[in-house]
Amino acid sequence: FSRSWEAAYERELQSFRGGGGAGEVWFGKESVVRLIRWMEKHRIPRDSPVLDIGSGNGVLLVELAKSGYTNLTGIDYSPSAIQLSEQVKEKEGMSNIKFQVEDFLAPSAGLSGFDICIDKGTFDAVSLNPEDAVGKRKQYVRSLCSVLKPGGFFLITSCNWTKEELLSEFGEGFEILEELPTPKFCFGGRIGNTVTALVFQRK
Repeated sequence: FSRSWEAAYERELQSFRGGGGAGEVWFGKESVVRLIRWMEKHRIPRDSPVLDIGSGNGVLLVELAKSGYTNLTGIDYSPSAIQLSEQVKEKEGMSNIKFQVEDFLAPSAGLSGFDICIDKGTFDAVSLNPEDAVGKRKQYVRSLCSVLKPGGFFLITSCNWTKEELLSEFGEGFEILEELPTPKFCFGGRIGNTVTALVFQRK
């Protein structure tokens, strides 16, 4: 399962070195703008420690750095993703972002004390793991509780889970603050969302 992710980032890394872009932004550019807008609206201090869980190519943190946030950490269990994000960071001249190879389901002791944790698609990927997906989801919530300070915020963007399902998954230890607007679609006279974006606060 993890090998396919590694292969995907290996391809993006080769493409970037060959003069290509950093690769795609999961859920599109508007999903990044939505998160930054929320942080600005809630006056999150620019030096608040922020963790991007499954940072991929690092584009989200580069955008946060461009918006003035200064205490940014990105983790991914794919070494190729971390290599790629380091190169994207260098190209953009953003020295205040720290990237590290890390398995969020078994976080290292030093990974803690964050005010904000952001997830765009990583919980989705964990949920799709063919081996003990339920156990891995529970471990994800435990890991989240260990890295996020009490009172801290968790911003999740998902294309696999509805609002109600996410409320159930994160019901223990978290309370819902708000749902962020996402693109809607209409099918057979019913309106729905292809993407769910929620803000939780750790109790």
